[in-house]
Amino acid sequence: MKLKKLPCEFTVCKVADAAAVDLNADFCFVGKTDEELSVVCRTEETPAQTIERDDGWRGFRIEGVLDFSLIGILSKLSAILAENRIGIFAVSTYNTDYILVKAENYDRAADVLKSAGYEMTE
Repeated sequence: MKLKKLPCEFTVCKVADAAAVDLNADFCFVGKTDEELSVVCRTEETPAQTIERDDGWRGFRIEGVLDFSLIGILSKLSAILAENRIGIFAVSTYNTDYILVKAENYDRAADVLKSAGYEMTE
């Protein structure tokens, strides 16, 4: 399976107002529940008014469109990283999954995943 290294840093944050979110940005993941409105975006595109934010994330995209019948892809990746004491923040879209790790673990995560047989692309 191929993973693409994403060339930017991400921020995970909470906002009070969805109008502050730039939905035209290349990467913008929005999650809304009855308790919060969360955003994952490029750090330079973080809304000005956040309630909380956590900077310093880097990411990998699982290449290709994943069929909903596929089982265990995200769990295998997260297990490999967990065995190496690397925490993740996962984001899923209709087509695929993204795994974010803290920037200080990014190179080590790439090495660990390559050693486990995953192909990395830039």
